[in-house]
Amino acid sequence: MEHPDESGASFIPATQRPDGTWRKARRVKDGYVPQEEVPLYESKGKKFMSKQLQPEDGPVKVDGLVTHKTIPGLFIEDKPSKKERKRAAKVEQLARDLKKMDMNGGSNGHVDPSKKLKNLKKRLREVEALEAKIKSGELAKPDPDQLAKVARKNELILKIQELEN
Repeated sequence: MEHPDESGASFIPATQRPDGTWRKARRVKDGYVPQEEVPLYESKGKKFMSKQLQPEDGPVKVDGLVTHKTIPGLFIEDKPSKKERKRAAKVEQLARDLKKMDMNGGSNGHVDPSKKLKNLKKRLREVEALEAKIKSGELAKPDPDQLAKVARKNELILKIQELEN
């Protein structure tokens, strides 16, 4: 592609781009090879494989694993992708959780009374704080959900008394 001019310097002639515009002619050093003409690098292993691997060579099963025999004595395993491994781990975790639930009598099993009592007391404190805001006028127009929460105050007190006894 290089053409020497009368002074002996090489240049790449003008070429037309696919969109119809033209590239200018470029001066280049002697021995320059344009990028398009540089052959692609091929590693020794890839060259060896392209010469040695015959069509009859294919996947080989070793101990139940599918492998590909590329270089004599070298086996490369087909491993699942990271996404597939994560999915399998999630499925295994769900299976373990289901077994635990079956062993414990389901997810509606025994709940620690101290935790339940702590949760009920927390809800009671929230209801009392909401009631105080309504009475002080800080909360002028409470939502229907807030009013329903205040209405359940007696139920919470009864549940707390049951658990404490």
